[in-house]
Amino acid sequence: MTPRPPRSSEPTTAEASAWADVLVRRRLLAAAVLTPTGQWLVQDRPDGPDGPVRVLLGPADVVALAATIQHHTRTMRPEIR
Repeated sequence: MTPRPPRSSEPTTAEASAWADVLVRRRLLAAAVLTPTGQWLVQDRPDGPDGPVRVLLGPADVVALAATIQHHTRTMRPEIR
């Protein structure tokens, strides 16, 4: 696999929102909510209102989380060729 070149710009809130939506729809996250301060509240499992919630500082953290989840998903499934 060829490494990707570094990004030329910082992720936007719109990009982070799109990734968060995909991760929640695909049930890879239980919830991802943008706060008025620009932080994101992320819940991995639907453990109810008392479940652990992570605070991500901004769009770059959401995109990095999406990349980590995507990498983990790709490396854990068997190759079909």
